[in-house]
Amino acid sequence: MTLYEQWRDLIENQTDATFRDFWEEYSEAETRIYSDLLDNPGQKVSAPLKDLADKYQTRPVIFMGFLDGINTSLRKENDFENFSEDSQVELDIDLEKLYYNMLVADADYLYGLPQWDELLTEEKRQEITKAYKKSKTVVKGEKIGRNDPCPCGSGKKYKKCCGR
Repeated sequence: MTLYEQWRDLIENQTDATFRDFWEEYSEAETRIYSDLLDNPGQKVSAPLKDLADKYQTRPVIFMGFLDGINTSLRKENDFENFSEDSQVELDIDLEKLYYNMLVADADYLYGLPQWDELLTEEKRQEITKAYKKSKTVVKGEKIGRNDPCPCGSGKKYKKCCGR
């Protein structure tokens, strides 16, 4: 079983009794990792997964979960599905994408980290937040009247075609 499969299995098999401990372990590890990465924003991370898990004092399967979460915030996504503890991890983080994705994940404990003050201006963070909120806004299309031509292109009135 790959490390990614172990991670998926760990998530999917949480119970009410185990979830709190799991979430505490995961969120503490995630906060430690992000704090360090944001303290060194220009640094590209390149090391075996096992070494990074040791550096951040977390289990390899939990570090795999972190990788699964950060993958869409990287300039070049990785194929983590076949990773083992010996696999080489390459992280080149796009900070604006990362901030946006933290908003999407509703991870206030991450997008509220003090390092963001140094990395993105207040205006930039507001701009990203505005873009995120706009992406959630539903915009209705124009209403079709009963006697308008049907949008399917049949040439019939809407009430005699798709509006039935």
